[in-house]
Amino acid sequence: MARDGKTSTDYVRPIRRIVIGALVLTLFAIFLLWRIDGPRVERFRAAVVDRVVPSFDWALQPVTQLVEMVDGFRSYSQLHQQNQNLRRELRQMKAWKEAALQLEQENAKLLDLNKVRLDPQMTYITGVVLADSGSPFRQSVLLNVGKRDGIVDGWATTDGLGLVGRISGVGRNSARVILLTDSNSRMPVTIQPSGQQAIMAGDNSPAPQLDFLENPDAVRPGDRVVSSGDGGVFPAGLLVGQVAQGADGTLRVRLAADYERLEFLRVLRSHSGEVITDPGALIAPPVIGPPVAHNLSSVAEEG
Repeated sequence: MARDGKTSTDYVRPIRRIVIGALVLTLFAIFLLWRIDGPRVERFRAAVVDRVVPSFDWALQPVTQLVEMVDGFRSYSQLHQQNQNLRRELRQMKAWKEAALQLEQENAKLLDLNKVRLDPQMTYITGVVLADSGSPFRQSVLLNVGKRDGIVDGWATTDGLGLVGRISGVGRNSARVILLTDSNSRMPVTIQPSGQQAIMAGDNSPAPQLDFLENPDAVRPGDRVVSSGDGGVFPAGLLVGQVAQGADGTLRVRLAADYERLEFLRVLRSHSGEVITDPGALIAPPVIGPPVAHNLSSVAEEG
């Protein structure tokens, strides 16, 4: 058995050498054939290429399949990304749908309340913003209206979208408005729809903070914030903004007014309300004159 294995090994080595030598000679001959320049050799090379190359399609088939697999994987990745984008847009559309339904309901309520009698004395004077004297420690603007226009210290100002601030200092031809974002600004507000009362305190940031909330758990980001009218400085019901949660977790107000484009401001004429000293007089005013005498005479006859 050992002799047979040795004999097979003796036969394999010469055959291997012959095959390797023939392969080397063939490659060397092909090299020389491709290096020779001549018309006959060129025609021979062209004939060989035309004969041999088409038969190599089977060798290129794996490469072709691999390229198709890569293209298919890329297409799948693009479809997955498009699917994710469509899902995200669908969630946004659902949120917009909810907002649209809420606005539709609010619009319906406003249409039902279109016969409510508003205060006819709530008028306004429009002024142009002359200068912005904002600073890290004080935020205010100057208007081109003053005492000659009947401006009174403490009146509220808006930009048509939301409350901006209040008059603090009146000259003959100009007036200063302290913005709601100023650190000296404090105003009572009402948060809707929960009806929670709070104090909006400016801290020289774009979003003032809500302090002294009665029940913070009842307040949600996106709730509407309006002036409560407490204190008599600001009229009640003026839009201030919406509740937002700050990066530090505190509840703040995203103001409705566009503070980056304060060109014109409306100064609301506020009038102090009538002081009621006798609430009963609103229901049944006291009867004076003959009816009182008639009652007294009837009481005397009975006595």
